[in-house]
Amino acid sequence: MAGAVASAEPVDRAPGTIVETSPLPTDLWIPGTGEAQRITYWTVGSDGAPALSSGTFFVPEGPAPEGGWPVVGWAHGTSGLADECAPSRVGPADRERDFGYLSTWIDQGYAIAATDYVGLGTPGLMPYLDGKVSAHSVVDSVKAARSVEPSLSNKWVVIGQSQGGGAAITTARYATEYGGPELDYRGAVGTGVPANIELALLPLGPGVLPVAAGKGLTTYLLYILAGLRYAHPEIDLDSYLTEQGRQLVDRAERVCVFDAEDEFAGTVSGDLFAKPLNQIPNFYGLLNDYMGVPVSGYDRPVFIGQGLTDVDVPAPAALSLVAQMKANGQDVTLHTYPTDHSGALLQSQADSVPFVKRLFE
Repeated sequence: MAGAVASAEPVDRAPGTIVETSPLPTDLWIPGTGEAQRITYWTVGSDGAPALSSGTFFVPEGPAPEGGWPVVGWAHGTSGLADECAPSRVGPADRERDFGYLSTWIDQGYAIAATDYVGLGTPGLMPYLDGKVSAHSVVDSVKAARSVEPSLSNKWVVIGQSQGGGAAITTARYATEYGGPELDYRGAVGTGVPANIELALLPLGPGVLPVAAGKGLTTYLLYILAGLRYAHPEIDLDSYLTEQGRQLVDRAERVCVFDAEDEFAGTVSGDLFAKPLNQIPNFYGLLNDYMGVPVSGYDRPVFIGQGLTDVDVPAPAALSLVAQMKANGQDVTLHTYPTDHSGALLQSQADSVPFVKRLFE
């Protein structure tokens, strides 16, 4: 009919659907990699609607074993909120540490699917520590990688450190549900897991805390506030912040982690707030839903590793989480190490590598 306009084909935004692939520069390859690509794929955002995430996948050198390469879904630690902080663009924030760690898994014969998380390198802002969004990003990175690379098995585990430790353990809770029948999820490893951190936010307000915390903790707080403000605009977080608080949260959206730690050193958290955060209606419920690490509902084994001298994510976080999980009858194994945040990641492999091997047997 004259004047009629053909309708556009609907875009497939199903979780795990590939939007774009491109070669990953070789200087961003994990040692031992035989092939690597950068991917952009559909997943789920804070509002439950389709959202884009980017990421990478790495395949070991040599021929795939029968059934394909088993997959490790890697959830990275804090790198920042700005797009230029995305690991698929610049590599991990702590490259020497993470490449050393990840190369061990490559050498063990695992492919790696590594999400950037929603909003980090894609439209919007990454909702920092939003557990369920991170879980979607991780699960869907495995789906997306498998749709591109036929040598990948459907058998997979999730591993993560720090921010990624929380993401990995939350992913463990939802992996079977989010993955559906096309994936065979086996279990999880989380180190430096920021569990029960939401409790530390409850008393914050004017004058609380009245001293400067460690520069890492201040940066994490500003990232949490930025992510919460983005994911939950209905709470009008800016109205709870001072002018300085608003400026620093704005700035946190644009600075990668190590530069942020230097820039925000000396900041007094009590100066960020114009009124107590616990005046936000149902604040604990909102925080627990946003960033609380689940304490029940796991259907596969979970490994948690914790450094006893960790000052980024102090040991009581992991110890309290494990206690809650054990009280709820969950299959969780705790390993502690006489070292700090990064040291626990590296030392844990003496225990996590055989743990993961058993998951695939």
